[in-house]
Amino acid sequence: MYALVVGSSLLVTGGLRHVLVVGAETLSRITDPHDRGTCVLFGDGAAAVVLAPSPADGPGLVTWDLGCDGSAAHLLEVPAGGSRLPASIESVEAGDHYLKMAGQEVFRRAVRAVVDSSRAAMERAGVSASDIAWFVPHQANRRIIEAAASRLEIPAERTVVNIDRYGNTSAASIPLALAEAVEDGRVRPGDLVLLSGFGAGMTWASAILRWGTP
Repeated sequence: MYALVVGSSLLVTGGLRHVLVVGAETLSRITDPHDRGTCVLFGDGAAAVVLAPSPADGPGLVTWDLGCDGSAAHLLEVPAGGSRLPASIESVEAGDHYLKMAGQEVFRRAVRAVVDSSRAAMERAGVSASDIAWFVPHQANRRIIEAAASRLEIPAERTVVNIDRYGNTSAASIPLALAEAVEDGRVRPGDLVLLSGFGAGMTWASAILRWGTP
């Protein structure tokens, strides 16, 4: 677990001094072992960060961008088991309680979402790709990571990748990758770090951090 400072106004307005943010996934529960398009991609994992206020001129959250396109929800979903399609003998026999993914279309939209969101965050921060010390993307697919980094003009040596060891751990993937990069000394105090991810919904978000601890 790592402490991360953020802009003080984000916490002070809520009367908060410290906030624990946890991302945890057990995707093995919803992946079909017979579907090679999904079961070999996903992994279980968990990560956490503690957010604390920081001075305006100190390290912390610089800016962010987020969005959602509900029309793409069908591209990555678990069709059954909720209120729209409750569990039944038929839904279980059809395998509708497993994760379903339209891989090629998810790839296309994911690259575009990461690139557009990252560029929006950098524009709001008044920085360019050359100012970014480390790009920490969602670890969904190596091809997606490489395509997004290339379009953002961020070289591979400044992109954090660990999907080859853990798979796609969904909500845990960015904090896991960030924690590893801090532990091995790649991310250092003062570094500008770009985080960007996407997921079911279809949702996306990016954030730029000036790395540091309280």
